Amino acid sequence: METSSVSKWVFLFLLLLQMGVQKIQCTVTYDNKAIVINGQRRILISGSIHYSRSTPEMWEDLIMKAKEGGLDVIETYVFWNVHEPSPGNYNFEGRYDLVRFLKTNPCE
Repeated sequence: METSSVSKWVFLFLLLLQMGVQKIQCTVTYDNKAIVINGQRRILISGSIHYSRSTPEMWEDLIMKAKEGGLDVIETYVFWNVHEPSPGNYNFEGRYDLVRFLKTNPCE
């Protein structure tokens, strides 16, 4: 993978991590080998949840099961064709509520 591509993914990860841990004080950086969280090098285990393929009522349980299964990071795919089915016509309701999915925290 090209260095610029890796940098973009790391930036995206750090941005999403910042959104998810606003209440937690920690230092997150990276070097050429790994993500460094609070001075400790970590290899993060990631899995995927496609929020639009489940209902909002299922999200909390799915995220909890992913965490119990050992995942550190949850990746999701944004199906833009369901969010903008026709030009200028947007849908972020129900199971397509991306912001609600990103704010779902089963630990609260």
